[in-house]
Amino acid sequence: MRAIRGLWRWRRNPLRRATDLVEAWVALVALLLIVVAAPVLGSLVGAAAQDALQRSVRQQQHDRHLVTATVVRKLSGSLVEPDPDATSAHDTRSRVLADWTAPDGTRQHGAALTALKSPHEGDHFGVWTDGHGLLTARPLDSATATTHAVLAGFGATLLTAGLVESARKMIVWRMVRRRYARWDQAWDRAGPDWGKAGTGS
Repeated sequence: MRAIRGLWRWRRNPLRRATDLVEAWVALVALLLIVVAAPVLGSLVGAAAQDALQRSVRQQQHDRHLVTATVVRKLSGSLVEPDPDATSAHDTRSRVLADWTAPDGTRQHGAALTALKSPHEGDHFGVWTDGHGLLTARPLDSATATTHAVLAGFGATLLTAGLVESARKMIVWRMVRRRYARWDQAWDRAGPDWGKAGTGS
């Protein structure tokens, strides 16, 4: 990382400029922010995401119910792409017409997805519904929520580190541009006769 290399500008050197020292301080501040502040911010973001997601898990587990549905008949075009929440990406799902009883006791009838390999009339399978019996996705589980929270914290850490490094590069780039501008002014002051014999005598 260039931030670490910038720290070498602190070493004693008769040719060291004031801007070299400033660049070293910028590198040190950037390094401390990347090593300390970025992980702390990532931990805070991860903890906040964990709290929010675990509340969502509890709410979904309270609001969604697994009920038993009965196949009435298989629907045409029954092959459906796999459930993204399924344990295996190769789980095939079929579309069927089914009956089920809602948690509030009402009878429901409609199209549903089943993991049955070859659904026939009278087969039973589980579906997730809300309190009124409307089909819904299965609730988020605690382990998946924790994984999402960890990824959010890790992403926040990387984003913070990237922003700090980008800011450091921008500051150094501006310093280098100013340095080159001062060199150009010094060359202009030296004039077109610089280097000729007898110049300045």
